[in-house]
Amino acid sequence: MKQLSKTLNLLIFTLLLTTGGYTMAQDSTINQSQLNKQRLADFGAEVFGRKDLSNLQKYIQEDYIQHNPLVPQGAKGFRTFFSDWFNAVPDWNYTLNKIVSEGDTVWAYGTYSGTHKGEWLGIPATNQTYSIQAVDIFRIENGKLAEHWDVMDTYGLFKQLGVLK
Repeated sequence: MKQLSKTLNLLIFTLLLTTGGYTMAQDSTINQSQLNKQRLADFGAEVFGRKDLSNLQKYIQEDYIQHNPLVPQGAKGFRTFFSDWFNAVPDWNYTLNKIVSEGDTVWAYGTYSGTHKGEWLGIPATNQTYSIQAVDIFRIENGKLAEHWDVMDTYGLFKQLGVLK
């Protein structure tokens, strides 16, 4: 009887450890998702909210992979593209509408808006205002943005700027 009790206690203990381990792993994934979500929110507030590219290395890996064909590769390409966009659109604004995170991937749904006052992407100033929706998807690695994909209403952007009829 004593042996049966020991065996049952061992089985229950093992079950609790296994279940606890699963829960801890689950909690770890949830915590990492939350950290990644906060990381992207901080990046958005500093870089897009304040149009401040000075701390870009804090948020983006040097070899940042960009899947938008308009934006050059790497942190340097990101800096150049957004510096040009910020200069061409002095009232440039980004509004974060929704942010979702799972594991190492974070999705941000937002609105880009402003008035096109200077040359950008080879397009002379149109003095037209625009407002477009976009979904930006980032992969985060070692606490930094490592890769980016987006779905952006570029047709709507160019139409609002008067570039397309």
